[in-house]
Amino acid sequence: MIDDIEYNTEREHLIIPEYGRHMQKMINHAKSQETKEERNKIAKAIIAVMGNMQPHLRDVPDFQHKLWDQLFIMSKFELDVDSPFDMPSEEELREPPKPLEYPQNFPKYRFYGNNIKTMIDVANTWEDGDMKEALVFTIANHMKKCFLNWNKDTVEDTVIFQHLFELSEGKINIKDTTESLTDAGRLMKSNKKYTSKSSLNTPVNKKNYHKKSNNTNNNNNRNKKRY
Repeated sequence: MIDDIEYNTEREHLIIPEYGRHMQKMINHAKSQETKEERNKIAKAIIAVMGNMQPHLRDVPDFQHKLWDQLFIMSKFELDVDSPFDMPSEEELREPPKPLEYPQNFPKYRFYGNNIKTMIDVANTWEDGDMKEALVFTIANHMKKCFLNWNKDTVEDTVIFQHLFELSEGKINIKDTTESLTDAGRLMKSNKKYTSKSSLNTPVNKKNYHKKSNNTNNNNNRNKKRY
């Protein structure tokens, strides 16, 4: 009796394990049918069962297309049936995905983020004048804040000016300016101030705030009743 035990290591490899072994057996049974009419009938029944196993995908576009593709994949592209969709190409599925490009335009200084580079590109389109100068120094101050968030130590303005020069491809050069950027202490203080304000919006702090307000109102009502 022990010799009749079937171990998973000895069973057929499951191509898509999420559907289970019984689904794979149903597909193999469909492949073994001699007439195309019978194979079509079984294939439609299999698709219906597969759809019931993934109800959360019913509203996903091309849901049926995905099920038919998975059916052909699990059949090792050997199931000859009439499908409402073209059979996927085995070579196309085996092709490795293309590497994703990092969305950073200037990956050397990633800690500044993409928005800084976008702002610099916009500043490059402006005509020289007070408005552009104000925008450039606003960008430089924001770069300094980003740098301090990444590196808590202080940073010289000349470093920010040099980075701005590189990110603008040499079009914005304020390295020789006599103006200074906002003090690092003030920049970090404004960050802490913003953080402390935003912390009041958390559910716990809101609850405590309303609790204190209710206690204050109750005390005021008691005092009014006494007098």
